[in-house]
Amino acid sequence: MARIGTLDIVPALVNSSCAWSSNLEQLTALFDCPHTGAVITRTTTLNGFAEDSETHTVAFASESLSTLNSYGYSPHKLSQYLEWIGSILSTTSSKKPFIISATASDPESMQRVVSEIQVLRKKFPQIGIEFNTSCPNIQGSPPAGYTPRELRPLLLVLADAWAADPTLTIGLKLPPYVHAAEFAEVIHVLRGLCTLEPGSGVARSPIAYLACTNTLGNSLLFADQVQGNAAAEFAVPTALGGLAGESLHPLALGNVRSFSEALKAEGSSSGLRDVVIIGIGGVTTAAAAERMRKAGAKVVGSATLFGKEGVRAFEILAGGK
Repeated sequence: MARIGTLDIVPALVNSSCAWSSNLEQLTALFDCPHTGAVITRTTTLNGFAEDSETHTVAFASESLSTLNSYGYSPHKLSQYLEWIGSILSTTSSKKPFIISATASDPESMQRVVSEIQVLRKKFPQIGIEFNTSCPNIQGSPPAGYTPRELRPLLLVLADAWAADPTLTIGLKLPPYVHAAEFAEVIHVLRGLCTLEPGSGVARSPIAYLACTNTLGNSLLFADQVQGNAAAEFAVPTALGGLAGESLHPLALGNVRSFSEALKAEGSSSGLRDVVIIGIGGVTTAAAAERMRKAGAKVVGSATLFGKEGVRAFEILAGGK
């Protein structure tokens, strides 16, 4: 079990936001799975993403359990996810959390995202928000997580929402970073969002968790490196895409450890002391899940294995066969 903000994740296994958590059928299967402690939706926007099935796709590598994908955000708009989640939660007494992964490009849109989610949270408080800062496949829009200072106007919208309602659990999905200055910059931005709790004077962070890490962009696999697709030149139609699975695992572990150590270094008086890390990237075996925990993750997430095995993936990660 892990507690993130006001959400209890039991067991401490989740799907990461991905193409296989897109629709009602997939979300229902994840919710009904006894080996998931929460369900995270595919990243949605107010109006949905113009997905082209011929351009936006995924390929599985032939020599490792790795993937390359050219997906963008979900084609389903936020209101559709709210309808689906409401229908699922209305038929059960389960308190398993739903975390709505969403993104926006301006403060006004982010405010609308938060406001619409908060309407449903009045009925189902076990809903959280994950702000995806890290999709590498949006043409003309590089992952905002690589310039965290520029995220501040959007983060302030989330911080204000949390200040008005501290029961709201908010996370950030981050891109893979590769040097110390990048981790320090994220911590600096998060530190600036912390506020003193009225009465106690204790510093608190509006951000409850960091999801580390999203796919590694600008990656290339040729058709002969993946399953099927023999007639094409590249693994995905766009040539370049986001790398995930076992090939990403060492870098993902390094991101988890770097953030874990940075948060520990903040000390007990820091508002960041309770920030939890969800470890994602190449979690394809129970041993890989354990490595994520050793690196500092309190919750472990998976997409590639989930894409290959369906919800059985979480039984495998829990130590099943």
